[in-house]
Amino acid sequence: MTALWTPTPERIANAGITDLMAHFNAKLGRSIHDYDGLHKFSIHEPESFWDGVWEHTQLIGSRNGPTLSDRNSMPGAKFYPESTLNFAENCLAHDAPDSHVAVISYTEAGERTEFSWGELRQHVANFRNTLQSLGIRKDDVVAGFVSNGPEAVVASLATLSLGAIWTSCSPDFGVQGVLDRFGQTKPKALVAAHTTCYNKKAIDLTERVNGLLIELPSVTSAIIFEGACPDAQTGPIKRPGCKVVAYDDAIAGGHTLEFEQTPFNHPGFILYSSGTTGVPKCIVHSQGGALIQLVKEHQYHVDIKPFDRVFYYTTCGWMMWNWLLASLASKATIVTYDGSPFVRGAKTLWELCEHDDWHVFGTSAKFIAAIDKHGYKPSEEHALTSLKAILSTGSPLAHESFEYVYRDIKQDLLLGSISGGTDIVSCFCLSCPIRPVYRGELQCAGLGLAVDVVNESGQSVTAEKGELVCRQPFPVMPVEFFGDTDGSKYRAAYFERFEGMWAHGDFAEHTERDGFIIYGRADATLNPGGVRIGTAEIYRQVEAIPDVLESLAIGQSVNDDVRVVLFVVLREGLTLDDELRKQIKSQIRDNTTPRHVPEVIAQVPDLPRTVSGKIVELAVRNVVHGEIVKNIEALANPDALDYFKDHPDVRL
Repeated sequence: MTALWTPTPERIANAGITDLMAHFNAKLGRSIHDYDGLHKFSIHEPESFWDGVWEHTQLIGSRNGPTLSDRNSMPGAKFYPESTLNFAENCLAHDAPDSHVAVISYTEAGERTEFSWGELRQHVANFRNTLQSLGIRKDDVVAGFVSNGPEAVVASLATLSLGAIWTSCSPDFGVQGVLDRFGQTKPKALVAAHTTCYNKKAIDLTERVNGLLIELPSVTSAIIFEGACPDAQTGPIKRPGCKVVAYDDAIAGGHTLEFEQTPFNHPGFILYSSGTTGVPKCIVHSQGGALIQLVKEHQYHVDIKPFDRVFYYTTCGWMMWNWLLASLASKATIVTYDGSPFVRGAKTLWELCEHDDWHVFGTSAKFIAAIDKHGYKPSEEHALTSLKAILSTGSPLAHESFEYVYRDIKQDLLLGSISGGTDIVSCFCLSCPIRPVYRGELQCAGLGLAVDVVNESGQSVTAEKGELVCRQPFPVMPVEFFGDTDGSKYRAAYFERFEGMWAHGDFAEHTERDGFIIYGRADATLNPGGVRIGTAEIYRQVEAIPDVLESLAIGQSVNDDVRVVLFVVLREGLTLDDELRKQIKSQIRDNTTPRHVPEVIAQVPDLPRTVSGKIVELAVRNVVHGEIVKNIEALANPDALDYFKDHPDVRL
């Protein structure tokens, strides 16, 4: 296979990962000169590797005692059990000058604000003091019902600076969806937006916030900011026994910025699983584990340099927001955006990219596919001079999307299809700035991660489909599931499928080029005639057809077997007919196998998805089989499930 992009010798020489290899060669007398050698070193000698990352990235903290205890326990191993640090200190107390821009924020209306490092440090110090005055201490949970803007950045860093725990949901969650999450973690303080805006629609959040305060008796104080639509008609935020503070008052003053030193494995973040198969899991990540893993990804896998401008389109309910926040620890300027990415058409985000000279543009596979379908060519419309990396996640990036990026966005850049998840608040497989990019492939397994693909017997396979696992402990394994006192839910989630291995739940392939292909979630794979098929294999072919905007495939049980059923969303005004069905089937058959060809193809107007934009095959499968969909509040558009109930094309 011909590479779509190959890094130049100059780019390789200047990459952070090249400097890391030189660090190990000089300090340990090694001879590491390529990614394969570095990755093998990182998993064969994890103590030396992670100590080297700590030193090379200049993490702030006290590194004491062993690097790794109970090395062979999976789970049970602990990294840096006697070391201390603070996540927020690493984001703020480095030598980035006060005058340089730290945060750039946009609303969908185009309103732009920026904060220097000095302003950010002062706002965090003042907000920290406010939290202390409200009784927030180490180990308390502070929850954010927040949009992706500077308020969330300040509130989270202030919380972490105290050694308290930050957790967040975005305003597109309904009250019950938020309660399913915050109700389990029992926050002591709530930071909330009063308004939000999406696709030019102003949304008053008064009722939702007051509803949360009533249903969350653990909350003793609330800090409220106006949000994206300050002119919207709003009511008062109040609840008896709850002190309400305006955000502008919370960041006022001239307090000194301080940081509580916490154990490396001290809880820092609580993230939530999608909750589409039951009540969301409350996944607790440590301050140190999240920090060292994300700094490693940023500086070595994405090659983020000090003062690079890093953007990721995300909400505060998705782990990519935490990923973006941690870029501050590499002295990057982070760019936040709140609202629809298409509010001014396909050009919306590209205009901002050009205006502020972004270096890293992070988005979803669906966004890239959508602008391609739209026929938009950023390379012809915008000067993307500084752009050096595009990152894509959320679902597998189609081969055609790889080609579109290099053809119509920019030829000389690192395209990183990345995959991991909330479970590790980071990536198992991702980009590598010193390796070529091949269509359809994630470039590598992450440094320090013993990633493998295994068959049903747990044996390693190459160039075959299997399940993605990690064979060794790594620093960013969750501390626990909140409330899982005996650890049984945690073990069941990752360690019961294959003994001694983390089973991630992705259906994948380890290629002969040492890259990876993700075919979808293992629990959503199709099994016609007992042959496992990844849904992404079908989507790639179907969505290459111009008339099809999106698709979703499930396996429907029929007569002790499974038939593949494909639902399609077509361009506006089009109706699925026999000719288009024939075209879809031919496209799939000619480019995959006869097993992939759906027995039934049906049209629907929309597909159900989570608030982070992922389509939910399992929920549709449940509806088609007449089963209950658990925790429907996890969906951004639950009404879309109605299109699948007793659909005439799949009725038995």
